[in-house]
Parts: sequence; C-alpha cells; structure tokens
Amino acid sequence: MFIEMKRIIWLGDSTVTYNKISTYPQTGLSQGLLWYLKDDVFLRSFAINGRSTKSFIEQGRLDEADSYIEAGDLVFITFAHNDEKKEDTLRYTDPDTTFKENLKRMIAVAKKHGAYPVLFTPIARRLFDAEGNFLPGSHGVYPEKIREVAAEEDLPLVDLTAATESYLTSVGDFASRPLYVFPKDNSHLQMQGAVTYAGFIAEALASFGSPYSDVLAARDAKGTDEDGKALHGTYVGATAGKAGADSSGMDESLQKAAFSAEPED
Repeated sequence: MFIEMKRIIWLGDSTVTYNKISTYPQTGLSQGLLWYLKDDVFLRSFAINGRSTKSFIEQGRLDEADSYIEAGDLVFITFAHNDEKKEDTLRYTDPDTTFKENLKRMIAVAKKHGAYPVLFTPIARRLFDAEGNFLPGSHGVYPEKIREVAAEEDLPLVDLTAATESYLTSVGDFASRPLYVFPKDNSHLQMQGAVTYAGFIAEALASFGSPYSDVLAARDAKGTDEDGKALHGTYVGATAGKAGADSSGMDESLQKAAFSAEPED
C-alpha cells in the first residue's frame, strides 16, 4: 500500500544545515528536529553554511528549492546570522528593506506551490559577560523584522530568538556549553543543543495545529489516545522561552565581537 509522505522543506544557514562527518560535532536544527517527527515525514534541508537571504538567492539555492517544493509541504525559513554582517557586501542585507524583501520572496515561492511557509527567528549566540550573565541581543533588530514579516504575511512564527535567549539566561554559562560547539564557537550547535532547541520548534508546531502539528511524533510511548492519535505533552525545553529578553539593544561593539568570534562557514 502506498503511503504519501508529509514533507518539510527547510531554507536556511549553517544553524540549520544537515551536517556530515566533515563538520562534526556541529549539528543543525534540521538534524535535531528528526527526533520529533513521525516516521512518514520526509525532511529536506536546502540550508547551506554561510548563507544570508541575499547569497542564498543569488547563488541559486532558492531556485533549486522552487523546483522541488510541492503543494502541502511545510516550508521553514531561517535566516539572519549572516544577513547581519554589514562589512560583508556579498551577504549583508538591510533589515528594513532587502532583508524583509528577500524573506517575502521566499514566502511567495512557497505559496505559489500551495505550500505552508513558516518563519523562524534565529537561535541566540551563546554570549556571557565576566560575571556569567547572559548577553541577549546579538542579532540586533533582525528578529523583530522577522516578526514583522510574519505579521504582515499572516504566517506562523517560531520565535527561537526569544526561546533560546530565555533558555540561556535560565541555565547559565557552564550548563549551556555542551549545547554549542564550545570553545570553538558560540553560534553553532552540537547534538545536545540541536535536540534541545528543536524541542522549542516541536512545541511551536504543536501549538499551531494542523497541518503543522501533523508531522509530530507523540511525546512518549504512552502519548496516543484510544484512536491512535498523538497526544502532545511538553517537548524538550518547552517550558523555557515563553517570553524572551529584549533582543534589539545589544551594543554594536558587542555585535562585532560576536561576528569576529564566529568561524567562517
């Protein structure tokens, strides 16, 4: 009997990329989310290291996704890390103009196929001061611009910036180190971080209802009702990040320091 698979198509950067052994232990969100999906869900990541919305489009990656997306697909869109880098003219986008325009271009590609686009704010960089206090806001105004596009386009939003900033604030410096590729960098995740942060995604998808929640496996072995339908409890990390810290006010010098400490993709 033929069973039609549900599909997730993911557009993004290195925080999403499906990694191979050459980049171990770096692990993308697309890998972490697999733990939360039903067996009949297919996930295809078009995310690639180092891309901004600008370079993703200019290098033909969106065109590749355009030829692949079908009606009924969930299309996840996750950018900002590289759009923010003002000194890099090949990747930088203005948050008020080109960044929002590029996001809307990706949304239009998904919609024309009858797919369901979902916007994501970026995961927080793991930055702490000398006293061990988490420093929010490393993405400047970009998360807020993503929220604006989600509202303007009437789309579901997975606010990973708010969730991960709140989570890092709660767990602190030392406990958060295993989540990231520490001490090499504080932007990319290891498996523990990818699975933990994907829990925020699963919780958001569950809250959106069908068709978004339809891709999720039950939370545990007892998580089905008498008709075999999944009963979604709380996913990993889901109690954190209900209200994130203000992410728009980081000092520009601190943002530059974060960028300089970030390894080239």
